[in-house]
Amino acid sequence: MTRTLHGERVVLRPAEPTDVSELAAIRRTPQVYRRWRGGGDLVATVAEELADPGDETFVVLLDERVVGAIQWTQENEPDYRHASIDIYLDPEVHGQGLGADAVRTLARHLIADHGHHRLTIDPAADNAPAIACYTKVGFRPVGVLRRYERGADGVFHDGLLMDLLADELR
Repeated sequence: MTRTLHGERVVLRPAEPTDVSELAAIRRTPQVYRRWRGGGDLVATVAEELADPGDETFVVLLDERVVGAIQWTQENEPDYRHASIDIYLDPEVHGQGLGADAVRTLARHLIADHGHHRLTIDPAADNAPAIACYTKVGFRPVGVLRRYERGADGVFHDGLLMDLLADELR
């Protein structure tokens, strides 16, 4: 069973079906929707994501209020074993260091409790605030994923693959 994780300021609690409407509302904000579209019915999209057995999703709590979600998945092939992280936060809390706190908290969990030696994250190549956030945690750019993800404008945009080795976590 997944446990609740405590960061410096945030708490990561396993997501529950009752969180879907709050997470969908955050996803609807223009700043988040631009990066995390997910189809016409965001409530259904978020519900599907929470039910996906390949991902584990936590809600990000600040003072007991849902301010976002962070999820992880893993590659279990022994020769390529690693975990990947994705996160989105309510624009109302951007710029407060909460993203770095949440990513760092989940990274510690993945390294200490799941034995991962390597983690990846893949922000849009033009998402400078996200890249700065992940760099604070210790992630390093690996390379550009060209035409990696289709944007809300229907055009494929580049992504930046970043990784972190267990001993690089800050």
